[in-house]
Order: sequence, then structure tokens, then C-alpha cells
Amino acid sequence: MRTGYFYSLIFAFLTSASIAAFAAPAVKSDSVAAPQVVEQPAKTQGAKVDLNGADAATLQRELTGIGKGKADAIVAYRDSNGPFSSVDELLEVKGIGKAILDRNRDKLEVN
Repeated sequence: MRTGYFYSLIFAFLTSASIAAFAAPAVKSDSVAAPQVVEQPAKTQGAKVDLNGADAATLQRELTGIGKGKADAIVAYRDSNGPFSSVDELLEVKGIGKAILDRNRDKLEVN
């Protein structure tokens, strides 16, 4: 009686294992597509944003904490007051505070 019970357990185990093996999705190595690499232009390590030459889209994209409104305000300030004479003059733009300037100081230059 014990051997019959034992053999039925083994049979159940083997059938469930074989069903699981056949039910698992098969991975074909030739049909798997390689991940596509999207190349983006590499930023040079020393590239800085020129406050007097950059447009609003560039300021928004390159600077931290600068959205569309602040980028437009920077360009409007430059248009009405002339070119920036220093990076610190950015504090005169409405909406730009010391914290934003400090976060972006290393990315900015004035030419």
C-alpha cells in the first residue's frame, strides 16, 4: 500500500513538472530583437550656456529649475536691458533667486 501511494506521488510530481516545462514560453534566440540604441549628441564636459546668446528653449533645457516662464523672463530681461555683464546679474530677473543661480552657476557664462 505504501509503495502504491509513493508511486502515485512520484507520478503526480513528474507530470506536473513536465506540464510546467512544456507550458513555459520558449525563447528563441534568433527572434529576440536587440535593444535599440538612440544616440544623442554628447554634451562636452566644459560646455556652458551663454546668457547673452542662448534662446529660451536652450535655457529651459540646459538649466536646472528653469521652466518656460523663467526662460522667457531671462530673454525678456536681456532684450530690454541689454546683454548680461555677469552671471550674478541673473538675480535681477524676476523669479530667479539665489538658490537657482547657485544650482546653475557652473553651467553659465557671459560672453
